Amino acid sequence: MRTTIYWFRNDLRLHDQRALQQAVEHAKSHQQALLLIYVHEPVQDEPTTWGFRRMGAHRRRFLADTLQDLQNSLQALGQRLVLLHGPVAKVLPACARAVQADTVFCEDIAAPEEEAQVQALINAGLHVKTLWQSSLIEPDALPFAAEDMPQVFTEFRQRIESKGLQPLTPLPAPTQLPAPPINSLTALPGWTDSPFTLLQAHTEGDAHPRSNFPYTQAAYQGGETSALAHLQSYLTPPWPDRYKQTRNALQGQHTSSHWSPWLATGAVSARRIWAELHAYEQQHGSNDGTYWLWFELLWRDNFRMLHLQHGPQLYAARGLSKLTKPSHFPKDFQRWCNGQTGEPIVDAGMRELAATGFTSNRMRQIVASFLVHDLSCDWRAGAAWFESQLVDFDVCSNQGNWLYVSGRGTDPRAGRRFNPSKQTQDHDAQGRYRQVWLA
Repeated sequence: MRTTIYWFRNDLRLHDQRALQQAVEHAKSHQQALLLIYVHEPVQDEPTTWGFRRMGAHRRRFLADTLQDLQNSLQALGQRLVLLHGPVAKVLPACARAVQADTVFCEDIAAPEEEAQVQALINAGLHVKTLWQSSLIEPDALPFAAEDMPQVFTEFRQRIESKGLQPLTPLPAPTQLPAPPINSLTALPGWTDSPFTLLQAHTEGDAHPRSNFPYTQAAYQGGETSALAHLQSYLTPPWPDRYKQTRNALQGQHTSSHWSPWLATGAVSARRIWAELHAYEQQHGSNDGTYWLWFELLWRDNFRMLHLQHGPQLYAARGLSKLTKPSHFPKDFQRWCNGQTGEPIVDAGMRELAATGFTSNRMRQIVASFLVHDLSCDWRAGAAWFESQLVDFDVCSNQGNWLYVSGRGTDPRAGRRFNPSKQTQDHDAQGRYRQVWLA
């Protein structure tokens, strides 16, 4: 019996899974088995050019929990998730041969490495069918072509809103799935003896008890189950209504939505969030807080569409600017990573990040600005450190935000320097945040 493969990437959920739905329909129409795969690439375990592991302990733990939750959901449907270890270009074609598969379905990710993975599978002779499903608004629905996308976010947002564009209705989770292949899955190339041991082995205990996102607690664990429970918990008065007023707070688990870690792994879809938010507005009324949640989700869309427009140029040293190649001072960078710069608000933020894998959006802007504008270090090093540390690392948002702060993106200003003294006065005047992380 032949097999259809679905390759999970950054879409580790069952609800609103249009790409998975395509794979299921293909398997059924061709009377094929369905093999569900996640690939962990060795490069994630290796040091970057900046000298640290690409995927740090916090990210690994959150991802491992996310995969375990997906495995539990699939087992309830008579399926399972097969985790392979090795380069996608090697283990996925070999796996396809072992189960007599020639078609792979997966989500479309418009980032250079992710596109290269898909091309490698095509080069290996596989039919790869990708589907875009990570944004609120579909690229094809935008009121402009990707190459003509406005360079300033405000115009991007206004043109979408003026057209009254709305996200597609999210799909419910499937209630049944085709069976996996009868082949011995333990014989698949790259198969790991215990699917999640590979990731869990590199974790380093629990998150800090003062974390803004305590991911070792059940309510904040990785996975679709916790994601949907948290979505309902947050969409309870008064939290959404207060969002605009509290979103820049440095502490507090309800000052922000904290959706980003689950969005980053795809445990919840942006469309599902919008549908629930819209339902909240229908029941409780709309206001600046609920609008600003939509606003931030559109920012996320914008960073994704920028990748469709500019691609690899977003990863060049100059970014989209005509600025010279950035300077870099490794010792200063290391002091920044360790929270030992001598600037209290920055050091507090960097220590929180290292201890918890999370820090507020405002703090990310403060520490990123300090690295680029005060320490004159390479923005790409900072982006790589965030990639390693953040439980909510998202390739498009991370790259877009670092380009924005460094003045190498589409922002009309030549850089966004955040004055540490002013930021301290505005956001930690009483010193409570610094007291937690510098004690």
